[in-house]
Amino acid sequence: MYLAQHCFTPFKSAIDSYELPQRFTFPFYYEPHPLCILAVSELQEYLSTQTDWQHNFGLEGELSSESDKAIGKMFGVLIVRNSSGQLGYLAAFSGKLAEQNLLNGFVPPVFDMLAEESFFHAGMQTLNQLTEQLKTAQNNPDVAKLSAELAQLRSRAESELEAIRAQIIENRKTRKLRRIGVESQQDPAALSELNVQLGKESVAEKFHLKATKQQWDSRCDEVASQLNELQSEITLLKASRAQHSNSLQKQIFAQYQFLNQAGKLKDLNQIFKDSPTEQPPAGAGECAAPKLLQYAFSHKLTPIAMAEFWWGVSPKSEIKQHKNFYGSCQGKCQPILSHMLDGIEMDENPLLTNPAEGKSLEIVYQDEVMAIVNKPAEFLSVPGKNVTDSVFARMKAQFPQATGPLIVHRLDMSTSGLMVIALSREANKSLAQQFIARTVEKRYVAQVSGVVKGEQGEINLPLRGDIDDRPRQLVCTEHGKHALTHWQVKSRSNDATMLYLYPHTGRTHQLRVHCAHHEGLHLPIIGDDLYGKKANRLHLHAQRLVLNHPVTRERLTFEVDVDFEQNV
Repeated sequence: MYLAQHCFTPFKSAIDSYELPQRFTFPFYYEPHPLCILAVSELQEYLSTQTDWQHNFGLEGELSSESDKAIGKMFGVLIVRNSSGQLGYLAAFSGKLAEQNLLNGFVPPVFDMLAEESFFHAGMQTLNQLTEQLKTAQNNPDVAKLSAELAQLRSRAESELEAIRAQIIENRKTRKLRRIGVESQQDPAALSELNVQLGKESVAEKFHLKATKQQWDSRCDEVASQLNELQSEITLLKASRAQHSNSLQKQIFAQYQFLNQAGKLKDLNQIFKDSPTEQPPAGAGECAAPKLLQYAFSHKLTPIAMAEFWWGVSPKSEIKQHKNFYGSCQGKCQPILSHMLDGIEMDENPLLTNPAEGKSLEIVYQDEVMAIVNKPAEFLSVPGKNVTDSVFARMKAQFPQATGPLIVHRLDMSTSGLMVIALSREANKSLAQQFIARTVEKRYVAQVSGVVKGEQGEINLPLRGDIDDRPRQLVCTEHGKHALTHWQVKSRSNDATMLYLYPHTGRTHQLRVHCAHHEGLHLPIIGDDLYGKKANRLHLHAQRLVLNHPVTRERLTFEVDVDFEQNV
């Protein structure tokens, strides 16, 4: 039996020496507070040793070694103070765990769809029945039979009618020749009689064409009527299923009701009504963070700090590292947490601060039509939504007479290295065409966390944006864009490898994902806070750039080395 009172967990270790945070955690980008790290260590110890339930996380010694059955999971902890002033923590998991929503020691879901008394079961039963009826109607052999018969009739009709039309054309030519022959005899009476005869022949042919078409239309309409009757049933079943699905979805969303500190309640329909899609994405409300805050507000517990981490194997398309901390997702959680954390003083959003403040932009090369700059790490290529300082802004200020868009290509904010700047529209067009034609040679230096096997190779994994958690990228064979990277080992140490990376394509986060993904090198770049672990900086640098001068066409090579231990 699930015991709700077990959700508040006092710390096993002494915490008197820990200093409390001044503000609550900004949930989308944070450094975990020491109390959160302690709570996570206790929770992870429990996950490693518990025997209360069974779930295959894909770790060594798990229930099954089959990768398709292994499911990693996001967990979260929320440091709270209870009404007695005691500090402890709450724990939660995203979605279901061990095929259950309720497990002792973890906060419950905001709405338990698995509860026996839930309307969800009855709604799903009706939906399943409609689905089965639809499948039966769609698989009715008469549908395929009548469709084939109708297509055959229409084909035969068109062939016969086309043959009649062709014969009419030939007959028209013959009548013309007959008329010319009589006209040459200069016999008006004979010509008049012939014209009457030719007119009757023409009218008869048209009547024959019309009658034949009516006969075929009648046969086709008879079959089409039978087919439409069956297809109308399918259309009605589809509409009924869609209506029931939408109604059930809205009913479910209405049950996910979230509190905030002021006691204000909002459901998912209300929270997402102003979103671009005007409806919640699948799985909204099932993540760990909303569960934790909902339980805290419902039980008069004061939130102090929060952290989330991944436990187990990474999903096939995403990149999640075992035991790594992660921020809450943007697509599902951002609207919910904006409501739930309204009025709570939080740490500053780092996206609102200028990461380039105090940093200079080195110009490596400059002439009348272009410049080469060495962009520092944590420096935007182009203005962002909240920060305008960028390579573009600096170049615009330094070259006020420049024409055109200036920026020819971009580097990720966290990536340092060489960028080419066009100072005229003509130069921009020439340079852009070189990038499009992939005649520009680019070489990056990256340091990955771990020892790479082999000396060189290539990674071919298609990429697309994660619509639920931008700017993260996913590996997606169905909808992803082609992405190809060549790699070569530069040097190795005991726990890291320095690589040369040659991107053949230029997808967002391509090198970062190709290094970190399990089908790539399976070793994240050091300092990659999205796909690995944060460090002093992202150890990725655009070190070499080879291109043709936009005017002289001379092949130019630029190189700038980097010391990753310096935060530049």
